[in-house]
Amino acid sequence: MVTSAGPIAREPAQREARRELSRGMYHQTSVTQKIVHAISSFLNKIFSGAGHATPGGWWTLVALVAVVVLVVAVILTRTGPLAGAARRTAPPGDLGPGPLTARQCRAAAEEAAAGGDYGTAILQRLRAVAFSLEERRVLHPDTGRTADEVAAQAGARFPDHAAALADAARLFDRIRFGDGTGTRDGYERMKALDDLLARTAPAAPAQSPAAVPA
Repeated sequence: MVTSAGPIAREPAQREARRELSRGMYHQTSVTQKIVHAISSFLNKIFSGAGHATPGGWWTLVALVAVVVLVVAVILTRTGPLAGAARRTAPPGDLGPGPLTARQCRAAAEEAAAGGDYGTAILQRLRAVAFSLEERRVLHPDTGRTADEVAAQAGARFPDHAAALADAARLFDRIRFGDGTGTRDGYERMKALDDLLARTAPAAPAQSPAAVPA
């Protein structure tokens, strides 16, 4: 244990404080902080020299500031504290680039349900229904097909489950476009419908394959 013989005088105490605060551990900054500091320095230099001749005058400075503000906003959205918020508000069905499969949607649904995000799980499970039916050639591929269209077209091929499909489409729309929230029960019903359709043979088309809307 280190003890002091008496109170430390003011000047020695200030020197000790400066020496302590000069240690690297107190000056670790994030990449975002460094970028923002660099941009701030850049702006200070621009405005400190604003009294000199500037091509375009003040309008040039305004344009430069607007560009810098836009760059800062993009940086903070991608790397700063806003990045998490941006990810949380991203479309719940976004699985990244590339084609989607029923298996991918089911895996995403299971992952979301395991984390308690039943809204996303329900959305992904109905997408799995649509992709599964396309993969089985029950429905024609159509990237612009809505949930109601999936229910109507699939219901024509699975008449015994048409009502369940319509309910599933309404639940999808409430969550995706309304203020509805997903529940575990809702997800279990969507999952059961997906599993049931996957092992059920569809009825023959009423007219011809071309009659199924694409």
